[in-house]
Amino acid sequence: MGSSSLAATPLSLAKSVFSLASLPRRVHRITRHYSSFRASTSVWNHDLKEVRSTDLVDLEYAELNLKYKISEEVGHVRIRQHVNPLSSSFSTPAPVPAWDEVYKDPSLPLMVDIGSGSGRFLLWLAKKNAKSGNYLGLEIRQKLVKRANFWVNELGLSNVHFIFANAMVSFEQLISSYPGPLEFVSILCPDPHFKKRHHKRRVVQKPLVDSILQNLKPGGKIFVQSDVLDVAQDMRDQLDEESKVLEHVDTVDAEEGWLSENPMGIRTEREIHAELEGARIYRRLYQKKKILID
Repeated sequence: MGSSSLAATPLSLAKSVFSLASLPRRVHRITRHYSSFRASTSVWNHDLKEVRSTDLVDLEYAELNLKYKISEEVGHVRIRQHVNPLSSSFSTPAPVPAWDEVYKDPSLPLMVDIGSGSGRFLLWLAKKNAKSGNYLGLEIRQKLVKRANFWVNELGLSNVHFIFANAMVSFEQLISSYPGPLEFVSILCPDPHFKKRHHKRRVVQKPLVDSILQNLKPGGKIFVQSDVLDVAQDMRDQLDEESKVLEHVDTVDAEEGWLSENPMGIRTEREIHAELEGARIYRRLYQKKKILID
């Protein structure tokens, strides 16, 4: 066995790092523990690799056990990081599914994640809350939707579904047809579209905000976050403008009007990547007022 028995995989090292960190959900703090951890384990230095964010994602979502649940049909998924939602190829609204075929109980409260990415975030929530709510992911990258629904079947979940859809054109048609109440909407680290001339491609635009507010039940919540301050501020400005309908939930720990912690109990993959790089996550949580102001 020799030195090979001492070799550490990135995932096993990540687990050790997490056990050292006093606040495991603040990954940028973990990197400091990781530096001292490497320095104190010189016997491993020849074989160690840097802890990768993908390893931390695997660790965060370990209980889903999805890493090897890949069908031959779906295969390895490679995607473009950013797509143009204004392209004609994304202009057709997604067809409305038969909700009683999608969910075991379509009368349950619904959470919609706009830009659901790989789907792990929603899958984790759906598994944790199997009897109390339904979960819907809207994603503009079709391969991710296909793989996410494959995972739904593999996990045997009947309260989560993913739809290939451009939320900018499909949200109203889809959500207005859902039999139960819309209770929660999340928009987490959406495509930033940095260039000013491309800001119109950002998903949070006035028509979508109006549709969300129209369908959201009184007391329902909207959670937005980004690791890009300009994007987060843009979403914040648009939602703050709806002060007659929405109020910012600031009863949780907040700093400069931003939530300092993620209230969802699980981080998204982008959140993990960004925090490992030392980036700050800017978060806002809104609630629809139960008594609207005229």
